[in-house]
Amino acid sequence: MIADGIVHGDSADLLPKLPAGSVDLFFTSPPYADARAYSRIHPDHYVEWFLPYAEKMLAATTETGSLVLNIKNRVANRGPLKGQRHPYVYQLVLALQQMGWRWVETYIWAKPNAVPGKFGPRTKDAFEYVYHFARGTHPYFDLDAVRVPYRADAAEIARRAQDSNGRRNTAAGFGRDRTKTYLRGGADPGNVVWVPQTYNQYRGVAHTAAMPEGLAEFFIRCASPKGGLVVDPFAGSGTTVAVARRYDRQAIGFELHSEFVTEARRRLAEGFDNDDPPAELHAVGQ
Repeated sequence: MIADGIVHGDSADLLPKLPAGSVDLFFTSPPYADARAYSRIHPDHYVEWFLPYAEKMLAATTETGSLVLNIKNRVANRGPLKGQRHPYVYQLVLALQQMGWRWVETYIWAKPNAVPGKFGPRTKDAFEYVYHFARGTHPYFDLDAVRVPYRADAAEIARRAQDSNGRRNTAAGFGRDRTKTYLRGGADPGNVVWVPQTYNQYRGVAHTAAMPEGLAEFFIRCASPKGGLVVDPFAGSGTTVAVARRYDRQAIGFELHSEFVTEARRRLAEGFDNDDPPAELHAVGQ
C-alpha cells in the first residue's frame, strides 16, 4: 500500500499500486484542457487522455466509493469550434458512464469572486462543474455532514411541522410533504456550492490554480466516511490531502510536477493553515 501523503510520480503508474477496492473517494481537479501552463492537453484529445486514469480509479474504488471530478469546459481557441464552448466535458461524462461509473449528480461550484474581464459575446465565467460518480448502486453519502441552518427559527419550524396549510400536494405528484422535512438537524444545501476561487499568487504558492479548501471540504465530508481513504491523483498543491486529514480521513495525493510536490509537502509540514474563505452553503427552496 502506498504511504499516506504526497507521492511524486505519474498517476498512470501509481494508481495501479493501490489495492483493488481500497479507496473510498477519489476527489480531484485534473489539468484543464490546454488552459494552464502545466497542461497541454488539447480538448479534442481530453477524453482519450483521461479515460485510462478513470479505469484505474474504478478498479481501486470500494463498492460504496465515489469519484468526484471538478472540471471546467472552455472556449475553443482554434479549429472548427473556434469561439464556441468545446463539448469535451460532456463527452467525458458520457464516456465515464459507458466505462461503468454511475453518474450520481452534477454540482455547480459558484465563484462569487470570479475575475471580470472581456469575454467576447458572454459574461464572466462564474461557475464550474463538479460531477459525482459512483462505483456501485449504494454509494456512501452523508447529507447530515453538510446540512445548513434552517432559515426559520425554532418556533416557526415547530408551527410548520403541525400546519397542513402550504404543504405540497403529494397526491397530485407535487413532491414531498413539507411538514415532514423539518427536525433533521438542518436543511439540505442543494447542489450549488458557493466557494470563492483561490488565487495563490499572493501567498507565494507555486500552483496558481489551487483548489479552494471549502470545495474539498464539502465533498470530503459528505462523500467519504471518517477513517476512509481519500485519493487525489492530480494533487497539485495538496489541498485535498490537507483537508482530508483535517476531517480524520486517510489521504494520498499523486503529483507529477516536482515543484508542486515540494510546495504541497511544505504546506502539509507547516500545518496548512486554512486561510481560504469558507464555503457558503445555501438551502434552496426552504
